[in-house]
Amino acid sequence: MNKAWALLRLASPQLPIGGYSYSQGLEMAVEHAVVTDPSSAGRWIGDQLLLNLARFEAPLLLAHCTAAAEENWASLLQLSEQHRASRETRELHLESRQMGYSLQQLLNGLPELDQPARDFLQQIDEPHLALGWALAARAWQIDPQDALAAWLWSWLENQLAVLMKTLPLGQQAAQRLTSELLPLLQDAQHHATELDPEHIGSAAFGLSLASMAHERQYSRLFRS
Repeated sequence: MNKAWALLRLASPQLPIGGYSYSQGLEMAVEHAVVTDPSSAGRWIGDQLLLNLARFEAPLLLAHCTAAAEENWASLLQLSEQHRASRETRELHLESRQMGYSLQQLLNGLPELDQPARDFLQQIDEPHLALGWALAARAWQIDPQDALAAWLWSWLENQLAVLMKTLPLGQQAAQRLTSELLPLLQDAQHHATELDPEHIGSAAFGLSLASMAHERQYSRLFRS
């Protein structure tokens, strides 16, 4: 079977986990005129990629995927707890929990998840997104690096979809912005791969403030 199909399946917006429902603070950045056009949108997303995802979210997700592939269940449990504790705001916590729950329901109904992974998943009361993503990658035999690439792509695609609904940003402008951001996406994956586990961490204050403010935004398109 062509391995690209499993990878495309994992990265697809049709994966029923509700990622399209969240903006991760970007809607509030638009509301406060921090993001007003393609140029400022590129800066916001680029900063997210290199200052937050590349330093923390991406290496942590890669560690999840590696532990799941190697059946290192003790390490995977510890990583899952670390990921759950790292959600700075109620909004980010609920987003990760909801998407993790949706992935759990999906995986439980699929024949590809093997018994060791199924047994491990049953022990988790509150799976979060990174854990579900890692177990999906294991079920579909996706290499951890490829699983990380799929996650980074799905994150970027969702951010661009948010922009098309809130700025608004046209489809051609979104594609031009994609071309500008793809090198940063590659840089983020490379940095996440090379980063010493002891140095994993970030302090994304702007994201946290935007997320907290979004919970109280009067009118919004995306969930909080």
